[in-house]
Amino acid sequence: GGWVALRLAMNKLLKTGAIVSDPMIDHVAAVSCGIYAGQPVLDLDYAEDSTAGTDGNFILTGRGRMIEVQMSAEGATFSRGEMGELLDLAEAGVAGLVAAQKAALGLA
Repeated sequence: GGWVALRLAMNKLLKTGAIVSDPMIDHVAAVSCGIYAGQPVLDLDYAEDSTAGTDGNFILTGRGRMIEVQMSAEGATFSRGEMGELLDLAEAGVAGLVAAQKAALGLA
């Protein structure tokens, strides 16, 4: 929702001439992922997050470029392979959010 609100505000500023060039170059979305009960999970709820062995936050662009990746071994260490699994989940989750952003703006 936040990105869509910003896009709408930028569209209005561009239309009124308050700004002359669009500062937004891509979609942006964020998801959380973690390893809960030994399984990678997208969008942990509170109960899962509070007991997850590993927890991560991922902010990506609509093109899949990384803005921020933060992971913590909260109850158990994680492997490079597990980190990759969580990144794969995050990419899929962000792709879904970007599709929802486009739909909200009538672009899909």
